[in-house]
Amino acid sequence: METIEHPTQTAANEKVADADITAAIETLFETRRGVSAHLIDVVTHDGVVELTGFTDNLLARQRAEEIALAVRGVRAVLNEVAIRTPEISDAELRRHVGRALAHDPATSDYNVTCTVADGGVTVSGAVQNWMEKQLVLRVLRGVRGVHRLDVTELQVRGGENLNSDEEITTEIRELLDWDIRVNGALVDVLTQHRAVRLSGTVGSASEKERLISLAYQAGARQVDAHDLFVADWALVGGLRREKFAARADEDIAQAVRTAFRYDPRVRSAAPAVQVYHGYVTLSGTVGNLRAKLDAEQDARHVVGVWDVQNRLKVRPPHTLFDPEIRQNIKDALARDPYLADFGLGVVVLNGKAYLDGHVGNHFEQEHATDVAAGIGGVAEVANRLVVAGTTCATGLRLPNPGPGRRQPAPLNPDRALAERIRRRLHWSAELYHQDVHVKAENEVVTLTGTVDSWFEREQAGFEAYEAGACFVNNDLQVRPA
Repeated sequence: METIEHPTQTAANEKVADADITAAIETLFETRRGVSAHLIDVVTHDGVVELTGFTDNLLARQRAEEIALAVRGVRAVLNEVAIRTPEISDAELRRHVGRALAHDPATSDYNVTCTVADGGVTVSGAVQNWMEKQLVLRVLRGVRGVHRLDVTELQVRGGENLNSDEEITTEIRELLDWDIRVNGALVDVLTQHRAVRLSGTVGSASEKERLISLAYQAGARQVDAHDLFVADWALVGGLRREKFAARADEDIAQAVRTAFRYDPRVRSAAPAVQVYHGYVTLSGTVGNLRAKLDAEQDARHVVGVWDVQNRLKVRPPHTLFDPEIRQNIKDALARDPYLADFGLGVVVLNGKAYLDGHVGNHFEQEHATDVAAGIGGVAEVANRLVVAGTTCATGLRLPNPGPGRRQPAPLNPDRALAERIRRRLHWSAELYHQDVHVKAENEVVTLTGTVDSWFEREQAGFEAYEAGACFVNNDLQVRPA
């Protein structure tokens, strides 16, 4: 067994060296699945990260950016990664894009059309709000062969009930107050003619991107965040602790309902919400499995929520027979950029999808569940996929000692695993200042210590799995407010 304690915290106002940021991102690319690390170059200048090179799909390009944004010391990310997709004819790609939108329970009803030319997809039509537009983009990024998306012709209808400048500002402040992922204590919001200007300080680049998204959710037509700066010191100390002050159960319940209102998958279902001492119970019915899973995540991102019991039942609005659901899942897996080449087996019985076969790693295994859950008519997914890759491997290669020199003794696997987790925590903008201790025994990891919120508790467990743990005992405690 190997135990590695968290290192002494770096001073909150100490600037992180560009070379260290670059090294950390490159290491994360090498050990996090879903990113072609050997094809992407990283350069950092004064905390601004530039990503260049290429990958074969838009999901990997976005994933690389999200990983970089979450690294401590990063102020912004310039994503110049190009897309080199497999050779797919425009006619075939047009069919795949159309089916992806039609098979998704949310986007199937949208007034959206797509044209395809040389692997580029132009989207036109109208959606109700900014969140629906983002959902369309998310669905299309998951289609193999798409290397460019143009949504300038996709209009946000908005309707006649547009928020006034004062209402937009108020709504942004409320969203900031209740979203566990951001802290608006040092942020100013100014709205003029529905154009929002954000200024002040946040603790990470990912937090800044989240704040910009919240402004658009509130109805902003344009967001200027040039005066919103990123500084490590904004992540620690009393400013963050005020975020987790005790909240009344009814206020928490209302905040969860508000979060549902912004989610285009969940909004129409309006799940019932009950809260008892911060423990949330969701009940009622939703039209698809993706809505059920997203509702739980929406609730977990609300300040004051300690845990969520998801009792939502999936009741598709239209009758789909098992053979049709099975074929739609197989089509979705075949057009997915991560899973297309695995030839996975699918069985559907009474709306429950069973996935069989082999994938390369834990990321692909979980991604397959997400793909199946996003198909209309699926009520439950049984993921029986076998990971036949390096999920539990050390992920470290021993250097070549050269001629005439002895090969060094292999690293202790548990020590290597604990060290990788420690490095991930150290470079995470959200977790580096948390009191987390790591133990590894036979590639089973135990996390102990205290964190500020349930969101950070989940993030720490995710980092352990991403580092190669076969199983994680997450015994982290959440500090009382």
